[in-house]
Amino acid sequence: MFTPTDGWITCALGHRHWGRAGAAGLLLHRDGMRGPEVLLQHRAEWSHHGGTWGTPGGALHADEDPATGALREVHEELGLSPEDVVLGATSVDDHGGWSYTTVIARTDDPRLPDALTAETLEVRWVPVAEMSRLPLHPGFVASWERVRAAAQASSAAASTVSGKGSVNVSCCPSSARPTST
Repeated sequence: MFTPTDGWITCALGHRHWGRAGAAGLLLHRDGMRGPEVLLQHRAEWSHHGGTWGTPGGALHADEDPATGALREVHEELGLSPEDVVLGATSVDDHGGWSYTTVIARTDDPRLPDALTAETLEVRWVPVAEMSRLPLHPGFVASWERVRAAAQASSAAASTVSGKGSVNVSCCPSSARPTST
């Protein structure tokens, strides 16, 4: 479904991004048999930065907060419901006039979600130690260490407080050059 906020926008640094109201994704993590794992989505070749792996997510709707948008996107793309996850901290990549918010969430559900749309080639639980073996989305690569630190802080805080908080960063990955659609 196309919404008025679907479309390209150019950030202050001249890079093109999808989502006129910004975008959000869900970094879902769990304890796996081989250590911490994150749920990654393999993006369809026809999409922006197609063929790369990253968090499921997409363009925010007008007046939609990032957590609601990220949960809506993972429901549309993977069939996950808000009841399937516990939300934690957020990490905001502010690019000047456009931002991407990573909403960090945890699950203990052993199921692998299904890829429900043509936007997704595959969904996989990936051990954090093995992520570098995949071709990762350049925005995900640029923000990974900050998102990882926020996820670790959120997990540590969850036992004593709500675990919610945010990390704000300002960057525009150098590999996010303007591209045509």
